[in-house]
Amino acid sequence: MSRFVIRTTLASFAVAVFGSPLFVCAQASSAAANAAAKSTQPVDYAESYYHYGMAKLYENDAVATGRQDLATQAIEQYKLALDADPNSRILQDGVANLYFRLGRIREAVAAAQDQIAKHPDDIDAHLLLGHVYLRSIGDGQGPETQQMLQAAIKEYETIVSLKPGDLENRLLLGQLYNLNHQTLKADEQYKAAQKIDPTNEDVVLDIARQYSEQGDLNHAAKVIEAVPQSDRTARMDFALAGLYDQLKRPKDAATAYQAALEQDPGNTSAERGLATALTRAGETAEAAKVNAEILASNPDDPQALMREGEMQRQKGEFAQALATFKKVEAQISNGTDPELIYNEALTYDGLGRFPEAIKAVKLLLSVTASPDGQYSGDSEQNRAALLQLLGSVEREAGDEDGALSAYQQMAALGGSFAAQGYDSQVDAYRDAHQWAKALQVAAEAAKAMPANHDVQLTYALQLADAGKLAEAVKLARAQLTGTPDDRDVYYDLAEMYVRAKRWKDASSAFDQAAVLATKPDDKVILYYFRGDAELREKAYDDAEADFRKGLAISPDNASIENDLGYMYADRGIKLDQAVAMLKKAVASDPQNYAFLDSLAWAYYKQGMYALAENYERRAVQRMPDDPTVLAHLGDIEAKNGKLQLAIDDWQKSLQEFQTSLAPDIDSADVTAVRHDLESARIRLAHLGEAPAK
Repeated sequence: MSRFVIRTTLASFAVAVFGSPLFVCAQASSAAANAAAKSTQPVDYAESYYHYGMAKLYENDAVATGRQDLATQAIEQYKLALDADPNSRILQDGVANLYFRLGRIREAVAAAQDQIAKHPDDIDAHLLLGHVYLRSIGDGQGPETQQMLQAAIKEYETIVSLKPGDLENRLLLGQLYNLNHQTLKADEQYKAAQKIDPTNEDVVLDIARQYSEQGDLNHAAKVIEAVPQSDRTARMDFALAGLYDQLKRPKDAATAYQAALEQDPGNTSAERGLATALTRAGETAEAAKVNAEILASNPDDPQALMREGEMQRQKGEFAQALATFKKVEAQISNGTDPELIYNEALTYDGLGRFPEAIKAVKLLLSVTASPDGQYSGDSEQNRAALLQLLGSVEREAGDEDGALSAYQQMAALGGSFAAQGYDSQVDAYRDAHQWAKALQVAAEAAKAMPANHDVQLTYALQLADAGKLAEAVKLARAQLTGTPDDRDVYYDLAEMYVRAKRWKDASSAFDQAAVLATKPDDKVILYYFRGDAELREKAYDDAEADFRKGLAISPDNASIENDLGYMYADRGIKLDQAVAMLKKAVASDPQNYAFLDSLAWAYYKQGMYALAENYERRAVQRMPDDPTVLAHLGDIEAKNGKLQLAIDDWQKSLQEFQTSLAPDIDSADVTAVRHDLESARIRLAHLGEAPAK
């Protein structure tokens, strides 16, 4: 008997075709009475064999051609064979199977139940009935479907009891139990199947599939993991890799894909999966190598092209990435593929083509929108991420209202996304130097989410910037819980004190955070925050010492490399080291305006003004309202002989300084900009040009 799938697209035709199981019982009783009358006659084996052979010939031709006359001949031959040997199980089962193959379900069931009435242990008759009930289950949820499900369970329970060592039927019974929400009984059948053959590929994959369909991905993975690596097939490793993908375990997925490829080197799907997993795991060099091998054999492979575009984008090669994604568009028929739209949106953003990036993100939000507006789990998380991206691009494009709308939609998702939405609104107002509105939103969030410590801390920081330091400190300290999470509270307290230039209080807060920073990652964060505070205090030796401690633990930490590199560049020391560190930082995040500004400033200090201008313009494109970035651009433009442009940017810088908060302003920087601006105007006057007002 071949394997059958429970959930079919066939209509639930059980009642329509043969009423209810009561009907076939009556048929079986009548047929049993007739059979009893024939049971005493002598058997003519020769006659029986002859008619059985003829019946099979007619049967096969009838099934192949669909001719009813041949079907009738087959049935007549079976009847003649049964006349010669009335008690033959083979013949009785053959008649039932013939009716089934011809689609005469009513007669098939009657014949099978007739046989079971005479021979309760006839496995073929039970299998036939089980098959009929399986096909009759369909996808419905009504009483007829449930009736057929119960009948199928009963038959397969009998089948398993008659053939306890049969893997296929135990798995089918397990599926039926799952369909009937009897998970414990289903597990019993799966465990029994595993005991019969624990490394059987079909057994392992079927059980893993069942758990996966129930949403228990971890259990599904454990089923395959339980098979020793030496006994796993390529299909097992490939399935395990797919589960790891869904569980967001890219390193484990890459290992499993590699194992699958070792057994099946030509498996393109496994190669694609490996390239994707390596990319997500941060193994970009290995991912690029695998991806190149795929493209070498198939230059138009859409998934490999997608990965190539992602890697180009991550390296800051935005023009090349966009060209690659356009190739993907040409290879796929789905013009609304979410992954492609997302990558194109990020690429347009990287190119500074903000209107196109906004259009792409809005399209993606539309494509992935829930019909009822409700989101949960991954869909909710994805929605929040897209709204966050939309808000960021809107801010870069100078559309403050658009950004705020996106963040308000994110807050409306509720839960932790509400906090993120409020926090992003505060950041947007701060970037626009609308400090009162930033405080207002933070206050609204604090009132709406009184138990959320992050929201309360955001409000405390705004209070501190509004000059209400005592109130801010009190609110922040109220968030202390006596747990390791208090580190964040102390960091925020330190930030408040640094901005108020209360250096000793800031140092004390960092000392309290240090007690709780026991893990290496925690220490890296501590050294970064403390080094940044010391840098603002102009305690350069202390800052360098803390930054170096952080890099000793995390050598590729881009934020620390940026701050240390900028400190060197601003002081005009160790410029080669500064450039090396800052190039690494920019490579890790090509769109980070602070990283771009730092590298530009290091090149400026080295006298490499053309390179400096290239990076500084990219920084201004990302953050057009930052007074320091604008001042740097003016300095660089002046060195490149673009005096009028320099004057324009210095003027913008001074305007932004005027609306900045006091803690963000270094009076020496403002004085330097004013001096440069006046000097430039004088120079233009000597050259006979009209200086800008």
